[in-house]
Amino acid sequence: CSRHLQRAGATDWSAVTPAGVTDWIYGLDSERYAASSVARKLTSIRGLARYLVREQIRLDDFTELISGPKARRRVPETLTLKEVDRLLDAPRPVDAYGVRGRALLELLYSSGLRVSEIVSLSLQQVDLKRGLVRVMGKGSKERIVPVGSKAVEAIEAYLVSARPVFVKPKTGSHLFLSERGRPLSRKTVWVMLKGYASDAGIKKNVKPHLLRHSFATHLLSGGADLRAIQEMLGHADIATTQIYTAVESGRLLDQHEKYHPRGRQGKKDEVERQKLPNGK
Repeated sequence: CSRHLQRAGATDWSAVTPAGVTDWIYGLDSERYAASSVARKLTSIRGLARYLVREQIRLDDFTELISGPKARRRVPETLTLKEVDRLLDAPRPVDAYGVRGRALLELLYSSGLRVSEIVSLSLQQVDLKRGLVRVMGKGSKERIVPVGSKAVEAIEAYLVSARPVFVKPKTGSHLFLSERGRPLSRKTVWVMLKGYASDAGIKKNVKPHLLRHSFATHLLSGGADLRAIQEMLGHADIATTQIYTAVESGRLLDQHEKYHPRGRQGKKDEVERQKLPNGK
């Protein structure tokens, strides 16, 4: 920034003008800096400007009227329903590891829990009779999340035939255990998920949060209320949940373009028909 401002004629920070900073921002944009990177750089300059005013090096804050770029929120990638089915079928319940894997994946997709919430779950937080899980989320906020019947069945099978295999003398009450009898780590869950995704032939970058995104998107596609999804995900702000409406809107646009007679696919079909004799 200082080199750019010097080229613009500012010999030191006391001579910097708002126009000079604006030109610098546009320069970063032309160099294809991400909006988030530009925003971070501008935040640093704002801090410097306040310091110069505080130290009476300048009388004015030259960044006061400058607005930074709005960071674009990326639309989250999700799994299709068929990919979810393949992923959940990947763990083979022939041993304790496979039974544990099936229960873990079913719960991840059925509840939309964060991986940190999954690995910290205790037996006391799971109510299989009512199909509910009590979760301590971000900011130590408690919420109740429903769990589907498939996940309940998988967890019941795990508790009966698999979890006792992992229990050691000093094992606590955590739901999912490692082979040493300790709570599963986030890294272990990540590695497990990568392995199962590979077994299922899924090429996407499958991570625990991808199942959370898929959970929310599939609920929205099925007609669930956005506020209910917000509550289940534990989002403090509805704006965070609204990103999934962009995913659903994109899917609807694809379907419209593919199947509507005036969509892209419809236009292609019409062109092909016109090439045939008599338009047939």
